[in-house]
Amino acid sequence: MKKTKIKYCTNCMMSEMRPRITFDEKGVCSACAWTEEKKTEIDWKDRWQQLVDLCNSNKSTGRFDCIVPVSGGKDSSYVAYMMKHKLKMNPLCITITPSLTLDIGQKNLKNFIGSGYDLLQIDVNPKVLAAIDKIGLVEHGRPMLGWMTAVQTAILRLAVDLKIPLVMYGEEGETEYGGTSKLKNQAFYDIEDSINLYLSGSDPKEYADVLSEDELVWFKYPTAEELRTVGLKIAHFSHFENWDPYHHYLIAKEHCGLQESEERVQGTYNNFAQTDTILYNLHVYFMYLKFGFGRCSQDVGIDIRRGALDRKQGLALVKAYDREEPAEEHILKYLEYYKMTRDEFDAVVDKHVNKSLFTKIDNKWEPIFDLQ
Repeated sequence: MKKTKIKYCTNCMMSEMRPRITFDEKGVCSACAWTEEKKTEIDWKDRWQQLVDLCNSNKSTGRFDCIVPVSGGKDSSYVAYMMKHKLKMNPLCITITPSLTLDIGQKNLKNFIGSGYDLLQIDVNPKVLAAIDKIGLVEHGRPMLGWMTAVQTAILRLAVDLKIPLVMYGEEGETEYGGTSKLKNQAFYDIEDSINLYLSGSDPKEYADVLSEDELVWFKYPTAEELRTVGLKIAHFSHFENWDPYHHYLIAKEHCGLQESEERVQGTYNNFAQTDTILYNLHVYFMYLKFGFGRCSQDVGIDIRRGALDRKQGLALVKAYDREEPAEEHILKYLEYYKMTRDEFDAVVDKHVNKSLFTKIDNKWEPIFDLQ
């Protein structure tokens, strides 16, 4: 069988199939190039001072100064910790509860609150959330599209309604992990970026055909006029400090009660990242089938860039874990959640598989590309 040739980063294991990724003349991907650029070309003292000035200009007495979206995981816990304890802000932490939560994720969220934070938890109408997640699954191969949308729309809606002029998200994932460099040197982003980059072009307005105005209350962006009235600034913490997920894990463990899963998580080798819902397992499996790289490739890239792995070790890990399928017990929960039969579910999987990267053998999708 003829193999499909894929170009891989010469430093990490990320491939050319990642949307919006670029490579330099040495074959180094944009994420790895950014890692090196951060060491020599970014004045982090200056960027931190920008953050200090931003926070000082937004401090108030007797009310919340900023919103920090949190999940109870390592990165958002770290951002909340830094905003409160290092920058002396009074953050309102907000979580959008995903569907099909894991016990460890809920425990970590509870531990985070108990470590000293105000948290507003939004439990979106589960029927509406499931309906948008199903649209995401069937039409786009993105099983968590409803939740991913609400993390943008509902957070910004609350910022406007509560008149809190600063929202501080975690990392700018495009720059950090190998996408467009559009926001590399921008402290803030806008609604257009939110839709095109973080929702991959899925404008929530498209759901108006199947859901009512009232049902979509958490899935609508504020208007441009509302944003101007509040003076809302939407920022990423990674713009102001060199982003280091493993350092975040250590800080969240020490100060926010973060606990690891007893076993490694599906599709990779670590046990402390993205442990809030089993839908994430399906999300990264679809990512693998569409683009030929999965959860392990992403984690390997992070660890190679921070010097914890070399490329040979990373290649071995990706070969071992990237293609791991969701557990059968989880698939049964997916069928119930999406209200689908197994045949319908399998048909959706088949629809989104990249046929230039996979072929079906004995009713199972097998890769026809070589990791290298």
